[in-house]
Amino acid sequence: MAPARAPELDKLIFRPVAARNTFEETVERLAHAIKLGLVPPGERFPPERLLAPRLGISRVTLREALRALEQAGYIESRRGRNGGAYVTHRNGSSASARTARRAIREMGEGLFDRLQFRRALEPAAAQLAAERSGEVDTKHLTGLTENAAAAVKANYRAQDLRLHLAIAELTGSPALVDAIAHVQTQLSDLLGAFPIVEASLKHSDQQHIAIVRAIQNGRPARARQLMEAHVDATANLIRGFLG
Repeated sequence: MAPARAPELDKLIFRPVAARNTFEETVERLAHAIKLGLVPPGERFPPERLLAPRLGISRVTLREALRALEQAGYIESRRGRNGGAYVTHRNGSSASARTARRAIREMGEGLFDRLQFRRALEPAAAQLAAERSGEVDTKHLTGLTENAAAAVKANYRAQDLRLHLAIAELTGSPALVDAIAHVQTQLSDLLGAFPIVEASLKHSDQQHIAIVRAIQNGRPARARQLMEAHVDATANLIRGFLG
């Protein structure tokens, strides 16, 4: 059975960029697609002739953005029949606790700001999604929780991110999806560096199931409360490594 996914998720990331700062926003949007697992390592971006119109930019601007990502080590360009822009970047390494502590130190004071920003955004998104449960289709969330639970350790973060963005997508606010995608991207390398513990994954999966159930049952306050506990668990994990 094919993995479940939010039907509009790629459209939210690959939608037209703003006319102002077109190049910079294109680079950011493509980097989001990589870090959020929409284009996994080893996979190819859509062809320029398809991707440029979706982003509402010229193929020249798209090529410049792809070149910048290649120079930064996110992709590689291949020629020939199966040519194109292939993703080479892998989030984190889960190598050791030492790796995680080093990543935390490198983020400095900005880490607390990002964790607080996430705590403000994601519970609100869960609440709004639950409030709209009678208007939108939430069935796919169940499949996404199952995908996360079944994911191998190396792919867990990508599946987790898909679920969180799918919840944000149900709010009907592209701006909110953008904000959550941005803060998740900022934290992705850090969280990818943490050693993955089976007990932690099991607890996270249980929280996912409860959050999705609250959204599907139209219980906004409950959905918000559960998501707050979920993001606080991540913050507590990070504080543990700081100690």
